[in-house]
Formats: sequence, structure tokens, C-alpha cells
Amino acid sequence: MNNENKLFGKLFNSIDLNSEDHLDAIIQTLNHDSALYLLIQSVKFAYQNGIYSMGEVEVISKSIRILSKPKEEIKKSDT
Repeated sequence: MNNENKLFGKLFNSIDLNSEDHLDAIIQTLNHDSALYLLIQSVKFAYQNGIYSMGEVEVISKSIRILSKPKEEIKKSDT
């Protein structure tokens, strides 16, 4: 096995990290869409590991559905 295929780690058990530099690149290049994606992945990871109560899961689930809608759809539902 060569070093090129070895993972540095995983973010939220779903996003492969190749190195500490790769993690830094993710952090430095965050934009709205990637930040939203990472937040959703972190919440899913916490849920899968039993971190939240049932009520908290309901609130988080609804929040994710709202935030995941295209911006045009959000504007229509706000009017």
C-alpha cells in the first residue's frame, strides 16, 4: 500500500481527508454551499451517534429541509 492512498482522516465519518493541508484547504475555501453541506453532514453524524433527543432531531430535521431548499423556493414560501 503506498502513501498516496492513505487517509489522514474523515470529517463526520463521510468526507475523506488526505492530509492536514487538505483540511486547511477545506476550511480556507468555505463558501455558503460548502458550509451548509458540512453543517448538514455534522448534524447527520451526531444523529447517527445518538447525540440528540427525539425533539432535537425533529427541529434539526425541519431546519435542514428548509436550508436545503433552493433559494428561489425559499423566497416563494416566505411570501
